[in-house]
Amino acid sequence: MTSKKIRVVTRETDGELRTRDYDDFADILKVHAQLGIEDSSTDLTLRGLPVFRGLIGPMPEGRSIARYESPEVFEVLTKEWASQKLPRRRRRRNLGSEEQTTATLSLVMDSQYDDITSEFGDDQGD
Repeated sequence: MTSKKIRVVTRETDGELRTRDYDDFADILKVHAQLGIEDSSTDLTLRGLPVFRGLIGPMPEGRSIARYESPEVFEVLTKEWASQKLPRRRRRRNLGSEEQTTATLSLVMDSQYDDITSEFGDDQGD
């Protein structure tokens, strides 16, 4: 039916995640009723895959796996994913070319002024 491997993720009674991989949908159909087929996914490789009662999916997991999750697992993993804080990137502020030119010109003029004043330093009053 499909070249994708099927992965079903549920939660055990002790709270651990349980992941089972299937090669086809026959074993899943023994446990879950098919409600329809996926026809609106933006991932075109998922279109045409079955939608099951009691499972959320299909969703892509890499290139070769179609993933289904129980509603509880989906909710917990989504909350964990949403609460992760991304490290902030530091942006370096680059001076624009006009600002760089002005800053350079100012430094040159200051150094030239210092040179001129040092030449005449103590001789001005005499």
